[in-house]
Amino acid sequence: MTLPRPPHAVVFDMDGLIFDSEVLYREAATAAAAALGQELPAELYLATIGLNGPATRELLLGHFGPGFDFEALWLAATANFRRLAATQLCLKAGVVELLDALDARGLPRAIATSSRHESVEHHLALHGLAHRFPVVVAHGDYARGKPSPDPFLTAAAKLGVAPELCLALEDSHNGVRAAAAAGMMTVMVPDLLAANAEMEQLCIRIAADLHEVRALLGD
Repeated sequence: MTLPRPPHAVVFDMDGLIFDSEVLYREAATAAAAALGQELPAELYLATIGLNGPATRELLLGHFGPGFDFEALWLAATANFRRLAATQLCLKAGVVELLDALDARGLPRAIATSSRHESVEHHLALHGLAHRFPVVVAHGDYARGKPSPDPFLTAAAKLGVAPELCLALEDSHNGVRAAAAAGMMTVMVPDLLAANAEMEQLCIRIAADLHEVRALLGD
């Protein structure tokens, strides 16, 4: 299968797509909840993937109740994640090779993430990738987070490319919903969340990894 039309730009999600970070976030959040005397169900954590902080807060309060100390959980989970990321934050397979292929084709790219700018800067710097993503759209840059299309529409505007000419790469269901709603050619590269029938319908391709995405670009 080839792409429906040649992309003029590529918009990347970050966590779970560029970095193998979702598993670290899960470990960090689960440990933080346990320290507060709560169990964080796997299904609940998976439902937060791709959401920003306020949306995650609303989801967790809906589960644990309005008296739950979300701020304490968030601070503890953030500290846990930073400790884990210092030695365990790895690139996903095919990231560098895909970036090299985009460079060879002169294709611009952006990151559209629910994470904060400081997290993006930290992760990219850790792997020497900051110069390879000149456009970053993160929490605070748009009115509504994923699954709203706002992050992807903002990225397209910053790139100066029509959304329908952008290839969007996502690992989460909420991210795929956002990219598809923006009108982008969307490819899902599953991480912790498997593709389902909805994802099959919204995506032009479910790819095993970013090597497969690179192959879609052709020679």
